[in-house]
Amino acid sequence: MRRSRIVVAAAAAALTVPALAISTAGAATTGATTTQSTQGAATSYLVLAKTGSSAQALAQQLQGSGATVTSVNQAIGLVVVTSTNTAFASQTLGLTGVAGVGRDRSIGYAPTTSPNAVEKEAQLATGVAAAPSAPKAKQGDPLDSLLWGMDMINAPEAHHITTGDHRVTVGVLDTGIEGFHPDLKTNFSTKLSRNFVTDMPDIDGPCEFAGCVDPASWDDNEHGTHVAGTIAAAANGFGLSGVAPKVTLVNIRGGQDSGYFFLGPVTNALTYAGDVGIDVVNMSFYLDPWLYNCVGGAPQDSPAEAASQEVTIEAMTRALNYAHAHGVTLVNSAGNEHQDMSNPRPDTSSPDYGADPHLRTISNATCLNLPAEGPHVLATSALGPSGKKSDYSNYTTDLTSGELDFSAPGGWFRDGFGTPSYRTNENEILSTAPTHVMIELGYVDADLNITPAGAALGVQKACNDEGDCGFYQYLQGTSMAAPHVTGVAALAVSAHGVKDADPSRGLTMAPDAVAALMAATATDHACPAGGVQSYTQEGRSAEFTATCVGTPEYNGFYGAGIVNALGVVQ
Repeated sequence: MRRSRIVVAAAAAALTVPALAISTAGAATTGATTTQSTQGAATSYLVLAKTGSSAQALAQQLQGSGATVTSVNQAIGLVVVTSTNTAFASQTLGLTGVAGVGRDRSIGYAPTTSPNAVEKEAQLATGVAAAPSAPKAKQGDPLDSLLWGMDMINAPEAHHITTGDHRVTVGVLDTGIEGFHPDLKTNFSTKLSRNFVTDMPDIDGPCEFAGCVDPASWDDNEHGTHVAGTIAAAANGFGLSGVAPKVTLVNIRGGQDSGYFFLGPVTNALTYAGDVGIDVVNMSFYLDPWLYNCVGGAPQDSPAEAASQEVTIEAMTRALNYAHAHGVTLVNSAGNEHQDMSNPRPDTSSPDYGADPHLRTISNATCLNLPAEGPHVLATSALGPSGKKSDYSNYTTDLTSGELDFSAPGGWFRDGFGTPSYRTNENEILSTAPTHVMIELGYVDADLNITPAGAALGVQKACNDEGDCGFYQYLQGTSMAAPHVTGVAALAVSAHGVKDADPSRGLTMAPDAVAALMAATATDHACPAGGVQSYTQEGRSAEFTATCVGTPEYNGFYGAGIVNALGVVQ
């Protein structure tokens, strides 16, 4: 994935962030009949209906005025359209029932930002350590001995009690899942899986399938498949096993092939999760194109940019509230910007699509990193094999903010300084990988043999008795930490959930009860001695130095602690 991290009461429910006065700065308040339209480049817009207004009726009205409707989410009142009318925003704000209008992205505008180096530090590094040694014998699947993260969260011990219940459904809101991977297909639900994304050739490359819509069992990125394996790769004597290896995986794809996550697909995926009764959703990303969405925008943002951010905050808040009210436990990665979330540095990466990025001053009081700082979301920091906070992982120094909930294994390539494990692949997280992506990256050849490049990065291959072969690769990031938390949440529902009143659904457990159980059983971890963690010996600048505040029971590095699979199932 290219970057640092790759929504549910009814729409009328009270928001857990202050209700927003959607900005109309710089926009005309007259209706379409009094504003002359001018043709320009095709642009995508987000139109948010007022609470109680019909999004479907609004969509029909917009279509009648010449816009092309691409998505309607009645649950939260969000309509996504494209239009070549340069006066679209000002005209639409004058319509009855419209709460706000924001520009989503310019169609065909190629981004100028470069891929993020965090998750693939080993791939981009020079002098990477040699290929890993052969796995040591261990109870479980053959590659389980390489999964140090499972030991850290006590998953093997938990599996003596339960490996999960297939009636528990876990949604992976990501770049997709290779549903036919031999270690995933047993647990993959083709019936429930959906793709809410249309590929965009300017960022995703040429479309592989008709209409630029990939099948719901496809992943052209690798990120989503890696996340899925950590959650629920099957315990089948083959490859490796996940945290909850018998729960059901559901692909609710909201990310582009390139790793961008835009508001429309993400909110559609979240409300779908609530509607079909998915128990837990993993969200290892932040919402593009803004690393931080700010009420009123950042001081350097234009009025139009500010309006877009306010629509995003409101729509995402509605979607998160909707999912939570419909029984979905929401898990997200805290981010890879190595910063104090309660005191964020200026943002130089946004917008990362649709326009060139510019310097933005970020106020923690008015700006949100979404979905991590949205309502009901369990944000997760990343740890290395030593248990130290990974150098890239975000943290917080404001323990009242609710910005960090748990910690979990996310990998740290540079862990083990001064020992043979320093800068080795095994310090990262091994999980499932799409075969065609491994071939495209040059890690596997056309005959399905691991190449020297793949071997140097620790790529693993496993084949079952039927001759089906699957591949596994190492990645690191808070994106890899979140699925450990998601898997533990799925085990909690498996062990303590009750049969849903709806006969078409499986087990259910209130999201707040899941979160409370995970917090009560998490493994406490104190701040480092002296409260300050420096990473200079690992080659990082002083910018990475982090201050930890709080007690072993709750602090800014570990949240309520390291998630404990055994604790939640006992």
